[in-house]
Amino acid sequence: MNTLRRDIKERTNQISKMQWSLYLLILMGQCCFFTCRLYEYHFIAENKSWSEAQRYCREKYTDLAKVFDMTDMSRLRNSTQNQGEAWIGLNNNTDGNRTWHWSLPGVEYIQNDSSWNQSGRQSWEPPGNCGRKRYDQGDKKLADVSCEYPMWFICYDEMKKDNKTLYLITTPMNWTQAQSYCRYNYTDLASGLDQVDEEKMKALITSKDTKFSAWIGLFRDTWRWSDGSDFSFRYWDMELFNDTQSNKTCAMTLLNRSGKWSSDECGKEKPFFCYDDNLILIKENKTWEEALYYCRENYNDLVSITNSDEQDWIQEKVKEANSTYVWLGLRYTCTLGFWFWVTDEVVKYKNWGSDVTADDCNMSGAINAGSPHEWSKQADNKMFNFICSKK
Repeated sequence: MNTLRRDIKERTNQISKMQWSLYLLILMGQCCFFTCRLYEYHFIAENKSWSEAQRYCREKYTDLAKVFDMTDMSRLRNSTQNQGEAWIGLNNNTDGNRTWHWSLPGVEYIQNDSSWNQSGRQSWEPPGNCGRKRYDQGDKKLADVSCEYPMWFICYDEMKKDNKTLYLITTPMNWTQAQSYCRYNYTDLASGLDQVDEEKMKALITSKDTKFSAWIGLFRDTWRWSDGSDFSFRYWDMELFNDTQSNKTCAMTLLNRSGKWSSDECGKEKPFFCYDDNLILIKENKTWEEALYYCRENYNDLVSITNSDEQDWIQEKVKEANSTYVWLGLRYTCTLGFWFWVTDEVVKYKNWGSDVTADDCNMSGAINAGSPHEWSKQADNKMFNFICSKK
């Protein structure tokens, strides 16, 4: 009995120490805003053509700058005092092939022919490069319509003000105006089939006893990022940008116009932005422990994901993996019964898939290389690609 009491006391002391350690981690383990970013922007105050700038960035850093969302735009602008024009890594794909994107950053477009009804386009709706839904009895499918056509639109609000996520705006606007309105007042235009087909959307529609068409956050264009990323964020200055100018196929940011974008002839010389990626995808299959040692011996550590921005950046990288899952620095401790990041960050942000297994010993966290890039609990003796942080 005395032995049992002693064991219980020791175990209680261990847990108390661990709770205090976790408290210290919460205070000390959080990354500095400027030093723990997964990527960094660099303003280069040398005038070069777009191609020369691209070559310079690839030699010195990772590539010409790419931009994921408005947070990135703020970081880009804050990285320089320059207030002129500067190249970014977006250029027009001259083969003319247009690709569909969702307006909301991080939402991938996956082709689903059953979602479209091109023959259902109304006679007054000219075809074009923006997506709308028609709410007319049984017809609730998508059609491509000219982006300049004014119509109602549906905004998405991730903050859930008034306990709502979707808002039907009945002031007709063209697609670009609708996008700006939603980004200013809410989060963005409604994006993703899960969003535009969910029950809340159906309830919103049935609240109107009239047939109508409405913009959603779907558009297509021929612009591509220099490093091949599929980021959908666009920040065009519609007063200056003209997508039909075939001789202006390289994008620049106008720092004296809130950083909004326009395009110019690629041979013109301007300063430019590079980005440096602090992550590397290792396309070798290793167990979780082997991956951990590899990262610590050759780089810094297995990667941690502490917020949705980091999730969005990493899910773009794992698309290049040649394994079904990609190891993260996420580990389960059976003794203490919780998940932790090997880099000491507390697991507050989570992105587990809905079909994950129960917690068990000898398990580690991985991210699905395919959409929707959710986390999965995997036996740590399985062999996958992995991502290392460089610093």
